[in-house]
Amino acid sequence: MHKDNLYMKRCLQLAALGAGKVAPNPMVGSLLVYRDRIIGEGYHEVYGQAHAEVNCLNSVKEEDRVYIPDSTLYVSLEPCAHYGKTPPCADLIIRSGIRKVVIAMRDPFDAVDGKGIEKLQQAGVEVVLGVEQEAARELNKRFLQFHEVHRPYIILKWGESVNGAIATKDKKPASISSAQTNLLVHQWRAEEAAILVGATTALMDDPSLTVRLVAGKNPVRLLIDPELKVPRTNRLFSGEAPTVIYNYHQDGKEEGIEWVQLDRQTPLLDQLLQDVYQRKLLSILVEGGTKTHQEFMASGYWNEIRRIQSRTVVLEGGYPAPIITDAREVKIFCLGTDRLIYYQTLSPR
Repeated sequence: MHKDNLYMKRCLQLAALGAGKVAPNPMVGSLLVYRDRIIGEGYHEVYGQAHAEVNCLNSVKEEDRVYIPDSTLYVSLEPCAHYGKTPPCADLIIRSGIRKVVIAMRDPFDAVDGKGIEKLQQAGVEVVLGVEQEAARELNKRFLQFHEVHRPYIILKWGESVNGAIATKDKKPASISSAQTNLLVHQWRAEEAAILVGATTALMDDPSLTVRLVAGKNPVRLLIDPELKVPRTNRLFSGEAPTVIYNYHQDGKEEGIEWVQLDRQTPLLDQLLQDVYQRKLLSILVEGGTKTHQEFMASGYWNEIRRIQSRTVVLEGGYPAPIITDAREVKIFCLGTDRLIYYQTLSPR
């Protein structure tokens, strides 16, 4: 493997440390290498704070700072060229005297989108683009979905019994997943910007939809409740996380809760996803129920399915799990008493 690929893989490892902490910004990692020796490394740690390149250059020890101009900077996403919450990283690179920058991929965000690369090249910096690009795209798939397709990245997730049921026959919740899987699910929640359920799931399960078993930020809770059937006593109104209720009857706000009135004549999911996009929420974890999952699949508005299949729990006559369509299986593994099966859509919209 070429050394540029090895260094970029390290950038991507660093970048991933920002998962759940930097959205709506992308995850970015950076290395500074002098004669095959890493003298600095950093990543974008928290939204609104220093970018990866800044943290990388700041990490260089005093005795190594003299080598900065003769070093190669590796960064997993094109350096920014605009003033946002922080100054342009391209300007910092140029001021530092660095003469070569290796970049995994171009940034599709309108304020960047090639402008950082152009600024570097105009200043005489050699730019190498496309090293480990596929891995970089996979890491920031939510960010790319948001800026290239203009909708959030959507993950459908459910747990089902051996015989393909997600609840009892009268839709009552049942304990299906193992303790190990439940821990992983809470990690998934911490990694996404929003989490969504339909009214039936809210009524039957009374879920909190918060992050409890791992350290992490609660996602924004989204509830599809067209006729406002979910009572204020439901845990979704607890105030533990911001909650948005999509309905046909009212708009309104109070502390931590917002009602968004939709048009009955326009497809519900079209309106919901446009609203989520305007809120700059890069991803949604859809947790149910079966009807809601089927609506997302039928519309083509999904990217990934995470199906948790118990190997021990049987729910005789149980309420059926969603039927997966237009998908390909990409990964399967076992955790505790469960099989976890990942799918990708064949026709993303």
